Parts: sequence; structure tokens; C-alpha cells
Amino acid sequence: MPLKMVDANVSNFEEELKRMESENTQNQLKFILFLADKDPSSSLSWCPDCNVAEPVIYQKLAAVSGEVALLRAFVGDRATWRNPSHPWRADNRFKIRGVPTLVRWENGAIVSRLEDHEAHVEKKINALIAGN
Repeated sequence: MPLKMVDANVSNFEEELKRMESENTQNQLKFILFLADKDPSSSLSWCPDCNVAEPVIYQKLAAVSGEVALLRAFVGDRATWRNPSHPWRADNRFKIRGVPTLVRWENGAIVSRLEDHEAHVEKKINALIAGN
């Protein structure tokens, strides 16, 4: 089954997260990728780490033999993200400190995560997918 990606931002995130959680696909792996917005003129993120990590993450998730759902949560522009009261920085479920952050989501909670400095490391992505 192919990788199913859905995009969200702060305004529609809860709705998209509930939709992903409500999919009763047995054995489907669920991930949330918190990442920076892209510049429409270049299609590149303002976050260099996101530009490096995204293709590696997508490649690894697409290679999974089972079903995979990925909710891409765009944090906003640099100024929005730098605000200490950004909703995903303050939300106790996530406490996102940097982007990109890839989380494995099970039963309404984060079971494991890769922070910005490690989100591009293939070995760590493989371990996250495997549930290690």
C-alpha cells in the first residue's frame, strides 16, 4: 500500500489528526511530521534541516511494506515558529522544540520521536518505523 500523506497547518491540524486516528485500518503505521512552511516561489522550506530530512523520510516511509499514514504539520513561517507560545511548542502532547520532528503516533500519543538534529538519519528513521 502506498504512503498516504495529508497536509495540515495550525488551523486544521486537530481535524486532520482526528481523521487520521479514526481510520480503522488494522496495522497501519501513523506518523506526524512537523516541518517548516515552503516558499511558494522555490518550493523549498525556510528550514535547511527540513530540506535535508524530508526526502529521506518520504523514501523510508514509502518503502514500508504495510500501510503508512503521514500527517505533515506545517508550523508556519520562521517568525510564527519562533514565537515561544506557538501552539505545538506549548501543547503538552507534542512539545515540539525544533523542525523537522518526526513522531510515531499510536493510540492518541507519541510513542517515539526524532528531533530536528536526527530526523534525517536513515538508521534512526528505520528504528522509528520498526518501533525500536
